[in-house]
Amino acid sequence: MRIGELAAQTGMTRDTIRFYEKVGLIAGRRLANGYRDFPPEAVAWLHYVRTAQTLGFSLAEIARTGEELRGAPDVAEALSALFEEKIQLVDARMAELATLRAELAERVGTGCPLRAAGRPG
Repeated sequence: MRIGELAAQTGMTRDTIRFYEKVGLIAGRRLANGYRDFPPEAVAWLHYVRTAQTLGFSLAEIARTGEELRGAPDVAEALSALFEEKIQLVDARMAELATLRAELAERVGTGCPLRAAGRPG
């Protein structure tokens, strides 16, 4: 299928699909006339890419795990494992942000927000 049809079926722009092709997330072959031709399964894959992005996965993570998923005997189990890993990363980031917030809150009203709380200076 040509890029315009793929864009219409996925709700993505042609530029987005071209970008995904450039970074290796999707591959199309070139026809003799220079048009891109994508396989039918590209529609499902691009829907997966968009959903994974909304769940907080970076394009690099999607590209890395895409191959793992394609070769997995049980895709649902493999996805669950990826989600568990992502949850652990989110939990760790939330803890880092809580620590940062506490440090910032300590500095409010100290006169110099860049000075550590409780230190003269």
